[in-house]
Amino acid sequence: MAQTSVLGRAGADLSVFSDPRSVAVVGASEDPAKWGYWLASGALTGARRRAVHLVNSRARQVLGQPCAASLLDLPDTPDLVALCVPAAHIDTVVDEGLQRGARGFLGITAGVADERALAARIAAHGARLIGTNSLGIYDASSDLQLMWGSLTPGPLAIVSQSGQLGSELAAMGRRHGLGVSRFVSIGNQSDVTAVELLADLAGHDATRVVVVYLESFTDGEALFATLAALRTTGKLTVLLTVGSSAASSRMARSHTGSLTSSLDLVDAACRAAGVVRVNTPAEVIDVARTVLAAPVPKGRRIAIVGDSGGQSAIAADVASERGLTVAPFPVSLSESLAGVLPAGAACSNPVDLAGAGEKDIESYATVVEQVVAAGIDAVVMTGYFGCYAQDIPAMTDAEIAVAQRLGALVEATGIPVVVHTMGPESPAAQALWSCGVPAFGSIEAVTGALAHAAALSSRPVVDTPSCAGLDTPVLPGYWAARELLAQKGVAFPAGALVTTGAELAELHALRAPYVLKAGWLEHKSEVGGVRIGLGDTTELRAALEDMHGRLGDGDYVVEEQDMRQGAVEVLVSARRDPQLGAFVVVGAGGTETEVHQDVRVERAPVSHETARHMLDDLRMAPLLRGWRGRPAVDIDGLADLVVAVSELIAQRSDIAEIELNPVRATPQGAVAVDALVIPVAGQEHCESTELGDDT
Repeated sequence: MAQTSVLGRAGADLSVFSDPRSVAVVGASEDPAKWGYWLASGALTGARRRAVHLVNSRARQVLGQPCAASLLDLPDTPDLVALCVPAAHIDTVVDEGLQRGARGFLGITAGVADERALAARIAAHGARLIGTNSLGIYDASSDLQLMWGSLTPGPLAIVSQSGQLGSELAAMGRRHGLGVSRFVSIGNQSDVTAVELLADLAGHDATRVVVVYLESFTDGEALFATLAALRTTGKLTVLLTVGSSAASSRMARSHTGSLTSSLDLVDAACRAAGVVRVNTPAEVIDVARTVLAAPVPKGRRIAIVGDSGGQSAIAADVASERGLTVAPFPVSLSESLAGVLPAGAACSNPVDLAGAGEKDIESYATVVEQVVAAGIDAVVMTGYFGCYAQDIPAMTDAEIAVAQRLGALVEATGIPVVVHTMGPESPAAQALWSCGVPAFGSIEAVTGALAHAAALSSRPVVDTPSCAGLDTPVLPGYWAARELLAQKGVAFPAGALVTTGAELAELHALRAPYVLKAGWLEHKSEVGGVRIGLGDTTELRAALEDMHGRLGDGDYVVEEQDMRQGAVEVLVSARRDPQLGAFVVVGAGGTETEVHQDVRVERAPVSHETARHMLDDLRMAPLLRGWRGRPAVDIDGLADLVVAVSELIAQRSDIAEIELNPVRATPQGAVAVDALVIPVAGQEHCESTELGDDT
């Protein structure tokens, strides 16, 4: 799907919720403890830009402004109607608004009976509804404020399924000088959805970072397509969600279902869309502040520069836990640092200045400048810097000068420097922020923000390939699964389909040892539906007679048993989540797949580069690269197989799951010796098929 079409998918004009021509607040009040007060007072802040009408059937005046008894009594048509009346009166007020020709309704009221019917009635008149159960909306560019509380303008857009959590995020941002460009509490999404509201941010120039809080992922595929499209406009997205996400409640029947959780899929969708997922509101603000102040790192290789051996060592540990790489410096860099630092200084990575900063405060910048030139992705500076001016006021100018020098370095190189300081409120710390160098009071905040920022440099989204020529139905039986997967280039052992012993005489082209499988059964091992190591046709015939006698008529599959040396068993599978779409999984394969729990998942389809990255990231990757003198397997060929499976699940909306386990990866290539294809519920041609273990 093209990015521009994704952003235009909402179709309807939502400008009534960002810059309405006029606003009517129904339920306006003088009482600050009531919603009507906050909506009315907030609406009046934009009275210079638009007409503001206050409605209250029991008051002639509210907040010094005249008050109408109903929408029908207004002098002109209200463009947007804010509803903060008791639920029992909502239908009447909405009908009056529709009669007057309102284009939009903001539903603050909770507990509305049959709100879906209410939304349908509004839509039938060509109008839209945000809510119900919304905390409100805000747009700094248009002086629109219809919510509880007040916000400060800034670059952060907040779209939240929880209004109060959205307010908390805004308040936390304000404490750090980070204001809001647009705020939408989506409430129950009876009509206008989060996807539409996010798409509407594409042209919102004031927004630079988008924060989304969601508790569920209905229409998740469209959601992440929209976020990916927003990324192409230069807007970065931070997602906050909860671990009990109901992204997928269906229990998968394959190994894949037990090895991947809902959040695994959400994380994979985030990586594909270039979205950062965080766990807490504090992380949201830390990440937003960091990416607004500093360049996004191009990778995860960091250098640590500190003035305390203990703090530097802890920084290295915490950074590694966050997935950042603290690799040793080249010998040439360590030797260069040794030339400018005191004897006893640690000159590898991390660096310990060993008192150099106290002797010459410029040493901080000098060392960071040398480290940046070595080709890392980011620098973490940790320790006392930021405290000199606090403890020794005479050093204020010198410390700020170093901060400015660090900022100039960041601007010149595009490589971020993030500082952990013991004085986060000091003049130097504020100078660092103003120079584009984030400065936090804990190493956890530094490494967390940097790791999340690095995730924004994730691999680009791969467009779903054309489905042309891939309309082969999902038929029952392992043999049909083989044929379907073979169309995508997946290799299987040479084999043949037989139904009677008489047909075995025709299998001259197959070489022993043989494998015999009851191809129509989903779980073969439990009923003796698979035999391996059959040394000749006599053993094969006897095995077929025994299996046929126990299991009856059906399609039996005879294959050459893959006997290549140096094979590593790998799981390659895919699944289609009802909300989030298609995903591909790689992992340690074989009968102990669940024991190893060594898998990586990405949104499908994936590129060859991404497939290689998935394989390289497995704990069992050393086995693929060659372990203790064993030859490396054909990793590129294995990656091609992963790509093929990912494309098939992405292309075929009628397939729920694909599993190849094990795939025998060898130096000569990868061959699948186990296969499972499950159609989407309701689209089965018959029973889904699985090949039992043959290892």
